Amino acid sequence: MVVSRGFDIILLINISLFINNLFSMNKKYLEKGFTLIELLVVIAIIGILSSVVLASLNTARGKGANANVKSNLANIRAQAEIVYDGASPNSYATVCTAAAAQLTAADAAGGGTNKCFGDADSWVVSTELKVVDGTTSNNWCVDSTGKSKGITTTQDGAITTADTLCP
Repeated sequence: MVVSRGFDIILLINISLFINNLFSMNKKYLEKGFTLIELLVVIAIIGILSSVVLASLNTARGKGANANVKSNLANIRAQAEIVYDGASPNSYATVCTAAAAQLTAADAAGGGTNKCFGDADSWVVSTELKVVDGTTSNNWCVDSTGKSKGITTTQDGAITTADTLCP
C-alpha cells in the first residue's frame, strides 16, 4: 500500500505539472500578439471599406457640383429680371455681361463651357454639368420663359441665339 500511495502522489504531481504547462502555453500565446495572417486580413478589410467610402464620396462631389451649377443659373434668372427692369427701354440684351460672375462660377463648378445669349425680349443660358444628371442630361439650361432643366449635348448644340430657348 505504501507503493500505491507513492504512485498516486506522483500521478497527482504529473497532472498538476501538465495543467500548469497547459495554462503557461496559453499565456505565452496570448502574450505573443497577433499573427501576420490576422494582421493582413484586418488590413485587407480596411482597404475594401475605404474604397467603398471613397467611391461614394466621388458621387457626392459630382452631385454637389451639379447643384452649384444649377444654383448659379437660377440666380441668373433673378438677375435678368433686374437687368430688364433697369434698362430703358426694357431689354435683356446685357444679361450675359451682368451675369458674368455667375457664369464663371457655374463654369468652375461644372468644369465645362457655357453659352449665354440675350436680346431685347429673351435670353438663354446653358452650361455643362460635372456629372450626368439623370440618364442623358449633360447640360443645364435656363431661359427667359422660366424653364430650368437638363438637356443633352445635342440639344445644347442647337442653342445658337437668344430666340433658341431651352428645348
